[in-house]
Amino acid sequence: MINEPSVDALIRKLGSTENPVSRYELCVVASKRTRQIIEQMQSTGTRELPGKQKEIVLACQEIMNGKVVTARD
Repeated sequence: MINEPSVDALIRKLGSTENPVSRYELCVVASKRTRQIIEQMQSTGTRELPGKQKEIVLACQEIMNGKVVTARD
């Protein structure tokens, strides 16, 4: 289970007050980024992330740091 960053903090970071995101949208963005991280690891032959961190945790940290944003139509 991911405790930090919290789901509410990720939702606030990913959206805005004018265009808030749903939990579903957060899930979609985080899972897509996680798949990208896994594909990058497979292409480079990397077996583990530093500190034995999970890919989903890295994706959530990237969302929190503003490195991942959602694109809306």
